[in-house]
Amino acid sequence: MAGAFEEKSAPKEALAATGFEVIQQRGAAITTGHFEPGARFAYYAHTVNSVSFYLHSHHNAGPVDPRIFGGFLEHMGRAVYEGVFDPSSRHADKFGCRIDVLAALAELDFTVMRYPGGNFVSNYHWRDGVGPVETRPIRRELAWGTIEPNSFGTDEFLGLCERTGWSPMFSVNLGTGSPEEAADWVEYTNGVLGTDITRKRQSGGNSVPTRVPLWCLGNEMDGPWQIGHISAAEYGSKARQAAHMMKLVDPSIELVVSGTSLPDNTTYLDWDREALEAVGGFADYVSTHRYLDNWSNDTAAFLTSGAAVDRQIAEIDAVCRYVAGRRRSGRRPFIAFDEWNVWYRTRNRSGTWADGAFPAHLVEEVYDLQDALVCAQFLLSFIRNAHVVKIANIAQIVNVIAPVLTDGDNLLRQSIFEALSMFVGRRRGISLHVGYDGGQVPSPDFGDVAMVDGAAILDVNHELHIYAVNRSVDETVELEINLAGADLDMLSMDVLHHSDPATQNTWEAPNAVKRVPGEMSNGPQPVMKLPPHSFTAATMSVS
Repeated sequence: MAGAFEEKSAPKEALAATGFEVIQQRGAAITTGHFEPGARFAYYAHTVNSVSFYLHSHHNAGPVDPRIFGGFLEHMGRAVYEGVFDPSSRHADKFGCRIDVLAALAELDFTVMRYPGGNFVSNYHWRDGVGPVETRPIRRELAWGTIEPNSFGTDEFLGLCERTGWSPMFSVNLGTGSPEEAADWVEYTNGVLGTDITRKRQSGGNSVPTRVPLWCLGNEMDGPWQIGHISAAEYGSKARQAAHMMKLVDPSIELVVSGTSLPDNTTYLDWDREALEAVGGFADYVSTHRYLDNWSNDTAAFLTSGAAVDRQIAEIDAVCRYVAGRRRSGRRPFIAFDEWNVWYRTRNRSGTWADGAFPAHLVEEVYDLQDALVCAQFLLSFIRNAHVVKIANIAQIVNVIAPVLTDGDNLLRQSIFEALSMFVGRRRGISLHVGYDGGQVPSPDFGDVAMVDGAAILDVNHELHIYAVNRSVDETVELEINLAGADLDMLSMDVLHHSDPATQNTWEAPNAVKRVPGEMSNGPQPVMKLPPHSFTAATMSVS
């Protein structure tokens, strides 16, 4: 071959006249390679596909709840200790929290933060983590095989939320804990009466309660691995008792019923139905969890796995609507997707069991570009399903399957950090239904799926935000955006891409996977160029 490869989208005759040979043409997609006349063509070039998004402001899924951009901080591994909290670090502030970590997390603008677990919470008693630090007990921690010194607890976390702007979301212990203990925790954080519990809070210097508006009724209680695991019927009874008592303390709180933790569980959907029926009108949300993986090391298949999220949301939503219908109630529970991420490399015994070490390096996944593209697809699904998904929390935020890693006083932003950051400043407004016209790619689990996974938000400032993951591993896409009755003017566009989808940000190469400005053409219907295996986020003015 004598020349470099280029991508063209012109008629065959025009290409031939300029020394281009059309290798394949499928509708609007043309594969080309540049060569000298008479030279032998010996290499397969990329394909350019034309895809269109058709949008209408009246065809929408309703407002996007800001809480779908939430995080999760669990007492696990080095998420808390040597993560957000490390008094020995040169980056520690007067509260013992790392200002470099908090600055990085501020770039992601988390809205709600779930705490303190996770599996941890099923053997955690909140009173161990309040009062003078020097008198707090050191406990054996059963979920992850370590110890819990309790030097970071309720007051420290709520203080952190005040400083960061996170809205706290607490999980109560319904494993080894009781409904009374759960209600007492609400009293401690939200109570205004002069009780012994509120006086204990005030004695710690917190005279004004830092209200916790959102509470999870246990964690993954359907899972046999969960400390205190019980049947759906038993859980439903215990959760209802806790909900009743917690609402008596503060009727304004919202409650999340512990739903199915793994869609592969044999009780999937049955558990959710039974638990929701038992908790009844106290249930504002039901939780669901999902971790996607690339065990097969098949990039093409992995990039289609985001379709699993849409399916799971549809199935859980069906249960919610069924339960509301059975209750003859116009008030239905919504979905809290309060654990989600890519996780598989460290999903094993050695990765999740500390064997007495503290703090232990648990599930410190190192992410690559394709992981970031799948993470983006989670959020695209939450946006598309804004009518039913009201809360979502990436698990987790620091060190433990997280966008940020620490090593001593050093900090690394992972590839998934870049994907999450591309939503910041582009996430308020109504979710528009996306009419898709374009190619598809095969999926081993879901048949043919759209080559471009997309979502759109129209905000009150007359700006349109477009998100697009090109799932193809070898085909470039020219994406045209059509908003009915409007002209669009491109304001900004970011692309996350690398020629090798397995590329990671490492301590030696921390900027290997970074978002960069994308190629775009302006006009009433702008066209965005999407490289293979890439994520693109763009903002356009609407007139």
